[in-house]
Amino acid sequence: MTSGEGADAMNVSLSARELEIIELVAEGLTNQEIAERLTISKRTVDNHVSNVFTKTGSKNRVALLNWAMDHGKICRDGFNCCSLPEASDDAP
Repeated sequence: MTSGEGADAMNVSLSARELEIIELVAEGLTNQEIAERLTISKRTVDNHVSNVFTKTGSKNRVALLNWAMDHGKICRDGFNCCSLPEASDDAP
């Protein structure tokens, strides 16, 4: 079993902030850069990253990004992205 396989996406509850952190990790930002972007402390980012590793069963950033792509949390250049129908005003 590879890192992250044991974490079923249906049982993983990530906060909006944790999803935002994953997206910024996917951009290649360091924890310090993420902290500066979000105007929060690096220690807070460290805690978020640690929590996301625990929740997803990932042991490092690469495993986390693989998990996130596999479970539709992030996409890269249109790869592995799902497109949801946009809500329209005339929808029933």
